[in-house]
Amino acid sequence: MTARMTPSARNRDATARGGRTAGKRTGGEAATEALPPARVAFEPQTWREISHLLLNLPMGLLGFVYAVVSLAVGAGLSVTAVGLPLLALGLLGGRRLGSVERARARRLLKVRVDEPSALPLRGRPWWTRMRTCLTDPVGWRTMLYQVVRMPWVVFTFSVTLIGLVALWPVLPFLARALTNVDRMMVRGLLCPSDELERRIAELESDRGVVVDTAAADLRRIERDLHDGAQARLVNLAMGLGLAKEKLLEDPDTAAAMVEEAHGEVKLALQELRDLARGIHPAVLTDRGLDAALSSVATRCTVPVRVTTELGSRPAAAIEGIAYFTVSELLQNVSKHSRATRASIDVWRSENRLLLQVTDNGIGGATLDGGTGMAGLAERLGAVDGLFVVDSPAGGPTTVTAELPWRDREPGRSPSPAQRRR
Repeated sequence: MTARMTPSARNRDATARGGRTAGKRTGGEAATEALPPARVAFEPQTWREISHLLLNLPMGLLGFVYAVVSLAVGAGLSVTAVGLPLLALGLLGGRRLGSVERARARRLLKVRVDEPSALPLRGRPWWTRMRTCLTDPVGWRTMLYQVVRMPWVVFTFSVTLIGLVALWPVLPFLARALTNVDRMMVRGLLCPSDELERRIAELESDRGVVVDTAAADLRRIERDLHDGAQARLVNLAMGLGLAKEKLLEDPDTAAAMVEEAHGEVKLALQELRDLARGIHPAVLTDRGLDAALSSVATRCTVPVRVTTELGSRPAAAIEGIAYFTVSELLQNVSKHSRATRASIDVWRSENRLLLQVTDNGIGGATLDGGTGMAGLAERLGAVDGLFVVDSPAGGPTTVTAELPWRDREPGRSPSPAQRRR
C-alpha cells in the first residue's frame, strides 16, 4: 500500500538519517572533532593549538631539510647505482615523518587522520621493494607537504610568538584561524590516499562477507535437500519398489503402500516449497514487498502490523535483502522477545530504503547476542547499508535497517504466467 508519510515516520526518517551520518563518521573518514568556540579566556584546546603553531618551526625545519636533502641526493645520484635506492629509502623515511605529523594533528588539532596501509615489502625481491617505494604516493605527498609548508611554518611561528607577547587578547582567534589552515593542509596532502585505501579495504571486506554468505547459503540448501526432500524421495522410491513386488501376490498391501507413498510425495512437495520460499519467495517476485511482508507476518507467533510507504518497487536484489532481513527479525521476535505485538514499517527516504521492526518484548537484544543480528549487520554492510539495534532491558526493541535504493530495471519482473512456463 502507498500512503502519505506520517509525522512518526518522518521522525523515524530523521533518526535513521542521523544514524547513517554517525555510521559514516565512524568509518575512518578524515574529519575534525567538534571544537569549542575560540574565546578570550585560554581553554585547553587553545593551548593545544598554540603548542602546535610553536612546534611548527622545528618540525617544519626538520621535515624541509630531510625532504630537500633526500630528493636532491637521490635525484642527483640517480645516474649511478646508488641513486634510486637512496631515493627509495628517503621516501620510506618520508612515510615515517608523515606518521609523526598525522599523530601531531590528531593530538593537538583534533583531526581524525587514519594511518595509510603498510607497504607490502616483506618476502619480495629487493628490486620489487625499491620500485614499490619509488611509486608510493603516500611518500611523495609527504615530501611535497614538507616542502610547500616551509614558508607557512615560519609565518605561523612568528605570528604566534608576537601574539603571546603583544596580541594575547586576540591570540585564541588567531590560533584558531592559523590552525584551520594547518588542518586543511593535513587533509589535502596527508589524507587523500587514506580515504581511498579505507574504501578499498571496506570493499574487500564486503566482498569477503558476500562470498562467505553465498557459500553458507549453498551449504544450507544442500543440507536441506539432503536431509529433507532427498531422503523422502529415496524412501518413496523404495516403497514404490516394494509395492510393485507385492502388486500381484498381495494387492491390498500394495495399495496401502501406494497410499503411504502418496503421503510421502505430498510431504516432499511441501518441503520443496518451503525450501524455494527460503531461496526466493514467489509472492515477492510477483507482488512486491508489501504482499511478501504481509505473508511472512502471518507466520509470526504474535500479531504483526505491516505498513509500507513505497511509491515504486526497488531493484530485485535490494527487495530480496529487505525481505529476508525482516523475515529473520520476525523469527527473533517469535523465539526470543516474549512480545505480544510487533510492527513492520517500510518507507523510502530519498535514495535509501528504510525498514523498522518494533516489538513490545523484554528487550536486551544485541549484535553479539547469538540471535543472528550480527550476520544481518554484516550482510547490510556489504551493500552499503546500516543496521541499528535499540533494545534496552525491559523493552521495547526497535531495529532499524537501511539499504541503498536502486530503481528496478523495466522488464525484469516476470509475470505469473511467465514464471509458470
